[in-house]
Amino acid sequence: MTFPHINTKATNIEITPKLQELLEQKLSPLGKLLDNQGDTRCEVELEKTAEHHSGKIFRAEINLFNGGKLFRVESTEEQIEQAIDSVKNELRRELQRAQGKRQSLFKRGSQAVKRMLRFGGSE
Repeated sequence: MTFPHINTKATNIEITPKLQELLEQKLSPLGKLLDNQGDTRCEVELEKTAEHHSGKIFRAEINLFNGGKLFRVESTEEQIEQAIDSVKNELRRELQRAQGKRQSLFKRGSQAVKRMLRFGGSE
């Protein structure tokens, strides 16, 4: 499955075409981890939290709705590119975890069917 269209919201910064392209480039490989069922949409919020502070001032947040489930990740970093990388990695972990749970459930179901076929339906 391809990654869905990204709805981007910006607070206190401007979304440049280069930044939008960076978002799409970073998130598009995650499309292979998405569930093919149901509605899929992605909302990204990029924010500069403070004007006069140093340190972690850029925040990136991703809300991904996929197959009736919400995957929400957030990161605050010193640069916007670092914040995007951080949320991408965290979102990848969440999607892989959900994919592992789906596969585990499928395997357990398959094993139960095999047991019923092997020993009859009496157990």
